[in-house]
Amino acid sequence: MGKSKKLSIMSLVILTVLSSCTAEKKQEVQVEEKPLVRLETVNTQAVEQIQEFTATVEANVVNNISPSMSLRINNILVEVGDHVRKGQVLAQMDKANLIQSKTQLDNIQLEYDRISELYKVGGASKQSVDAQKTQLDVAKTAYENLKENTQLVSPVDGIVTARNYDNGDMIGAEPVVTIEQMTPVKLLVNVSESFYTRVKKGMDVKVKIEVYGDEIFHGKVSLVYPTIDPQTRTFPVEIKLPNNDLKVRPGMFARVTMNFGTQDHVVAPDLSIIKQAGSGDRYIYVYKDGKVAYNKVLLGRRMDNKYEVISGVSDGDQVVVAGQSRLTNGTEVTVDNSKN
Repeated sequence: MGKSKKLSIMSLVILTVLSSCTAEKKQEVQVEEKPLVRLETVNTQAVEQIQEFTATVEANVVNNISPSMSLRINNILVEVGDHVRKGQVLAQMDKANLIQSKTQLDNIQLEYDRISELYKVGGASKQSVDAQKTQLDVAKTAYENLKENTQLVSPVDGIVTARNYDNGDMIGAEPVVTIEQMTPVKLLVNVSESFYTRVKKGMDVKVKIEVYGDEIFHGKVSLVYPTIDPQTRTFPVEIKLPNNDLKVRPGMFARVTMNFGTQDHVVAPDLSIIKQAGSGDRYIYVYKDGKVAYNKVLLGRRMDNKYEVISGVSDGDQVVVAGQSRLTNGTEVTVDNSKN
């Protein structure tokens, strides 16, 4: 056999061996490229249906106190921040019109009395008496109206939150003073229609006021509005806090927590939740028969390091909690069976 022929045979053998090794390596690489994932089994639990809402504190009642006619202010008897009682005099208006009205009323009363006496002895007609009586009634109404508007009183127990004039000013468009009732105070929250049948008047709620940190205030549902907004699919709920110590003031920011009982839902670790880029959708990879499925999920409340899953995952499913970065829907995976 020639030397060149021997070299050709040796080269062929070497190429065959190298090709075989390369094919084996490719096969090994393909096996090694299967993503490694860690799984956790999820189960159904009784989950408290706790919802948190934000709200701004409002006064229970706001009264803007003004006379029903343009008058000059003689004396405002209160200042901003003063506590007032129901029926307390807040301001006294100019009495000139009242005095004039009282004089007119007295004169009309005298004339009515005179005509009434004449009518008794036949010196005046019934028509004259009736006409004078009408004038008297009109004059009394005018006088009582002026009397009511000359002295302004508070219709509620509350605190003066605004004083818009000084003594001697003429009344303009703004009220003389504003009284706000702060015992109790109220909050208005918009609740999802899914909870409509669970919200009841008198239901207990917990409230945190931002300026007081984690201190909890206890309130009750005082009013449930009967209609649902078709745009937001929510309905208003009014909550009242007793606020006997007046710590809570109108305008403060509050967080309201309402407990709607419990529901059985799957609870999944937060490590399994994936947020889809560019949207608010959430997904979980669910493992079955060596592959993973990319399931869209609807989440409820967060509980420490777990989430309530309302839909998308079933009781007993195995979900991926590590290794998601290389996964797509239907990917074959290798399960990490280590305890770590």
